[in-house]
Amino acid sequence: MDEVEVVVAHSERATLRVGDVFLKIDADQERLDVEVAAMALAPVPTPEVLWRKPPALAIAAVPGTALGCLGEPSTASAQAWAAAGAAIRTLHDAPLPPWPARGRNLDELTAELDRECEWLMTNGALPADLVTRNRQVAEAALRPWTPRFTHGDLQITHMFVDDDDEISGVIDWSEAGPGDALFDLAVLTLGHEERLGEVLVGYGTDVDLDVIRAWWSLRSLLAIRWLVEHGFDPFAPGCEVDVLKARM
Repeated sequence: MDEVEVVVAHSERATLRVGDVFLKIDADQERLDVEVAAMALAPVPTPEVLWRKPPALAIAAVPGTALGCLGEPSTASAQAWAAAGAAIRTLHDAPLPPWPARGRNLDELTAELDRECEWLMTNGALPADLVTRNRQVAEAALRPWTPRFTHGDLQITHMFVDDDDEISGVIDWSEAGPGDALFDLAVLTLGHEERLGEVLVGYGTDVDLDVIRAWWSLRSLLAIRWLVEHGFDPFAPGCEVDVLKARM
């Protein structure tokens, strides 16, 4: 048997890799339900589902390499980033999936953002002026949007490209559903702001850049406490805290 690699593990879920097979174990079966359904519907390359036996899901590895990694410069070409934008546009233009939006509504999102900002300042996790400035920037994302078929967690490590700079696979669909198209674009380019223009070349439509910047701030503010409590480091170079500092 090949070596077992722990890809990610925390109290909510774990992902293991053995050779070309990924085994996902999730305490929330609804997330796995959504993942399987979204991969079947999405009009972009997705992993093959090998088998499912709750609480586990086995999927095949996709070919190619990840577009990059948060906190590290991406070596992918401009053509690869444009291909990512084109793939996202294809997804956003697809019919909405037949399940409701996952996560928070606008009022809940606003309330959670305010709670996290208060926690960050009360506990001295970040300087008050940094939190206040990014809370102001984040306000632009707190508006109604037209729902699109969104991935919902389109981190740079979730999109793979082949040697021809084409998208070879998009992974981790557990947060997929009707959502804000600009959120997907923001998550993909979080920490890689210099690549946004290349993504938009492929995406092929005008977008509100202020809203994308707002999502960079909002996502980072919401993530910091969770990341710290689950053993991740948002203070690492190029990660969430640096994203917030860039807004200053």
